[in-house]
Amino acid sequence: MPVVFRYRGFRFFFYSNEGLPREPVHIHVEKDEMEAKFWLEPEVRVAYNDGYDARTLRELLEVVELNKDRIERAWDEFFSWSNTRAFRSGLHVGRPK
Repeated sequence: MPVVFRYRGFRFFFYSNEGLPREPVHIHVEKDEMEAKFWLEPEVRVAYNDGYDARTLRELLEVVELNKDRIERAWDEFFSWSNTRAFRSGLHVGRPK
């Protein structure tokens, strides 16, 4: 699972297998056995929350908004690489572009 960045002990990451067809761009945030998922489009919003209080969730939402471009770049770079690798090995990953 690619880690995009860390902030104050929180790990911001996505899974290398994000479903078929692949889910839209999003980021998971984990710390101390708690996890949240944030969609990035059409605006940054919480997809689910497992354990964070409202204050922490607001802080994480702001961090995701401030790093949205960074997250999208990491997503695009990782999944374009994995699509190329899958193509070379004869596998189909996600929808064709």
